[in-house]
Amino acid sequence: MRVFVCLLSALALCQAAYDYTTVLKSSLLFYEAQRSGKLPADQKVTWRKDSALDDKGNNGEDLTGGYYDAGDFVKFGFPLAYTATVLAWGLVDYEAGYSSAGATDDGRKAVKWATDYLLKAHTAATELYGQVGDGDADHAYWGRPEDMTMARPAYKIDASRPGSDLAGETAAALAAASIVFKGVDSSYSDNLLAHAKQLFDFADNYRGKYSDSITQASNFYASGDYKDELVWAATWLYRATNDNTYLTKAESLYNEFGLGNWNGAFNWDNKVSGVQVLLAKLTSKQAYKDTVQGYVDYLINNQQKTPKGLLYIDQWGTLRHAANAALIILQAADLGISADSYRQFAKKQIDYALGDGGRSYVVGFGDNPPTHPHHRSSSCPDAPAVCDWNTFNSPDPNFHVLTGALVGGPDQNDNYVDDRSDYVSNEVATDYNAGFQSAVAALVTLGV
Repeated sequence: MRVFVCLLSALALCQAAYDYTTVLKSSLLFYEAQRSGKLPADQKVTWRKDSALDDKGNNGEDLTGGYYDAGDFVKFGFPLAYTATVLAWGLVDYEAGYSSAGATDDGRKAVKWATDYLLKAHTAATELYGQVGDGDADHAYWGRPEDMTMARPAYKIDASRPGSDLAGETAAALAAASIVFKGVDSSYSDNLLAHAKQLFDFADNYRGKYSDSITQASNFYASGDYKDELVWAATWLYRATNDNTYLTKAESLYNEFGLGNWNGAFNWDNKVSGVQVLLAKLTSKQAYKDTVQGYVDYLINNQQKTPKGLLYIDQWGTLRHAANAALIILQAADLGISADSYRQFAKKQIDYALGDGGRSYVVGFGDNPPTHPHHRSSSCPDAPAVCDWNTFNSPDPNFHVLTGALVGGPDQNDNYVDDRSDYVSNEVATDYNAGFQSAVAALVTLGV
């Protein structure tokens, strides 16, 4: 899985690299395994079957499709939209990597599986479904998604119960995806953009946190703030349209909300560093570049790290946070800020997950990968065999290999146990792979 390459850096370091092309393709297979709804004829992950075909809105609207969130079967719209935005971002900025990996079509399909669902969920100008499935009832079930019988209620935001973060992130996702499909399917791209504009207006005109309106989501994906998503959405709309109205709006809100003074971060809940690298790219203004550089230099020089060098940002999904940081660092390098050293640091974060930490943390890849991810469908044997909590408690590896999934990862001391019951270390999620996949696409593009 390893090849030797020489990085064209100031030090001309020659060092081992992983087969990022295989990692990129594997990550795309993980997204296939997360698909809800009626599966397509070209589905590669054939142990998954059609599921949740009766997902509906309160008035019978078709809400089938989309992605199951993690090792469960809830469709949480907020992290799902973030996933779509970040995957689309990778396709826009690192299309050469996807192309050289022969993964462009599958990359677009991964985005479209999300955006097709998000379009369905936007049922009226000021109405957006943000969750399907009851988190508590769902988590009480261990089995195949194909066999679910519990009720799957749908929850929405609207003018009286707003969610600027959810509507804003969904607008960002659809705007970013419109760029992906602009030269491929112009009518689809136009439709994405029309919905994105409407959703941004909804987000901006009816302010509030979605998790105050969809309280079911607050136990799982409570939003810290909606201000960053409003700026994120306006910035992506500017990139998609080249309409200066959106740039003016983005910069006005950025200043009004004081985003320049926020601590750096990039994850499903906080987009501030993504906003800053995008605005730096789109405006070339030094102030944004300086803020980005300040955050990246902090990550490299001051952020807590494990003994083996992994950025330790939060105990929950350590590898996800390190991969998200790697994407921001690679974006900063693309801006011309300390490009060689930034890229090498980002590469080290990804390489930790692929084996440099002492093992692979990507299912089905490399040396000693996880075999017990906290993931229902892959743990289950093929029907009609029984799959229940006895399966969960079994010491046996998951019956199916969940190829490409990035697990939560080690603790602050690089300790990790491949234990299905440890959902902090061993859960997988659509948002975990998003920043990771886009960072890997950047490394493929760079040819390192």
